[in-house]
Amino acid sequence: QVLSDVFNAPVFTIDTANSACLGSAYRAIHGLVAEKNVSLADVVKLAPEPRLAVTPSPGAEELYRPLLKRYAELERKVIYNPASSC
Repeated sequence: QVLSDVFNAPVFTIDTANSACLGSAYRAIHGLVAEKNVSLADVVKLAPEPRLAVTPSPGAEELYRPLLKRYAELERKVIYNPASSC
């Protein structure tokens, strides 16, 4: 629910164990066939059908929008300031 609220987007899941690993594997396959102009959509055609898990909570966008903007500003300062140390 938190991801859905923060990014104001629905979250889908697939009914498989280790779905994050599966996603990484599809990305790796896509990287291997990238020279052949194969899209990621073509690579994942055989993936299990996703199901809607959650949708954004009403009012969450108003709460998180300013925070996401602030996060982006801070990230930009860290990335583009060569004097900063992490």
